[in-house]
Amino acid sequence: MYGEVEVIPLEVDSGVPDQPVGLEETVKGAINRAMRAIEKAGADFGVGIEAGLYPIDREGRITLGHGPGFEYPLGVIRRVFGEGVEVGIAMGELVNDPELKRKIGAIGVLTHERLVRKELNKLAMLMALVPRLNPPSGIDL
Repeated sequence: MYGEVEVIPLEVDSGVPDQPVGLEETVKGAINRAMRAIEKAGADFGVGIEAGLYPIDREGRITLGHGPGFEYPLGVIRRVFGEGVEVGIAMGELVNDPELKRKIGAIGVLTHERLVRKELNKLAMLMALVPRLNPPSGIDL
């Protein structure tokens, strides 16, 4: 589909603190890394990866987790923010499958089934279980 791809791993500065805190700082670091990688390698496109911490208030036995983030097609984003349509519905309409969100999901379509909704949700669930897998008597969390 895309032909030959050469992946060039590079170390580039993120332009944010070594440990970014909050979504805005984390995303800024990832964008900076991608842009600097393009410049450094003279590449057609770049990928920037940045791991950040997100402060949250939690009470009781609630723990949070989420899966990997990704970009939706611009048309889907426009429908979500412009018309208030749910992502699953907009993606289902885009690929003519009204049950998409109950099957492989948007991620299944966008990754050509390399990752499907069920597996993405399993990752998010596992991330939410991290504190439960490490009780106070185990790893000091």
